[in-house]
Amino acid sequence: MEFSITLLIIIITCAFSIPAFQNAALKERLLFWPYRIAHNNEYYRFLSGGVAHADGMHLIFNMVSLYSFGVAMEKFHYPSLFGDKAMMLYLLLYIGGILVSVIPDYIKYRNIFGYRALGASGAVSAVIFAAILIEPTTPIYLFLIPIPIPGYLFGLIFLGLSAYLAKRSSGNIGHNAHFWGSVYGLAFTFLAAWLLAGVNLFSRFIQLVF
Repeated sequence: MEFSITLLIIIITCAFSIPAFQNAALKERLLFWPYRIAHNNEYYRFLSGGVAHADGMHLIFNMVSLYSFGVAMEKFHYPSLFGDKAMMLYLLLYIGGILVSVIPDYIKYRNIFGYRALGASGAVSAVIFAAILIEPTTPIYLFLIPIPIPGYLFGLIFLGLSAYLAKRSSGNIGHNAHFWGSVYGLAFTFLAAWLLAGVNLFSRFIQLVF
């Protein structure tokens, strides 16, 4: 079986998330907790929050989404752009997505003891939107909607809805992480393609969409 970074990420994430479902102490150790980071120097939480999930459905949704887009990214899209640098850049895309997506919430909540978050949504969003930038017309199927939506249209809806819900602080979902993870995935992939491969993905995006 060919080595897959995406599959390895999924295995590591499940190895932490599943035991934490029944172990409150372990889950508390893994949470992204801005107050503890700022006041107790627990900097590992910037990353550990990305391997913890609230429950099975949360984990399955994120990991299925990651697998659906991540395999194509690591096996085709990134290698076609970056050659032997593809693996390193794919890891930077995912790990950077975890880190960058929570920085705004860290700044906002670092002095608020009660705020905590968890999940790989920021990193998964980075991978999804990097894929959309490279192949914007890729059809995406949403739950309960039997017709495909072009990737670029899905991206616009997702970003707009995430920004709106983040502003309203709707529910306990990290909409800010979704939004900033998506923005990071777009920016990282655009800059990497421009600087390392001499490819303007924005111009290519416009040509493919219009």
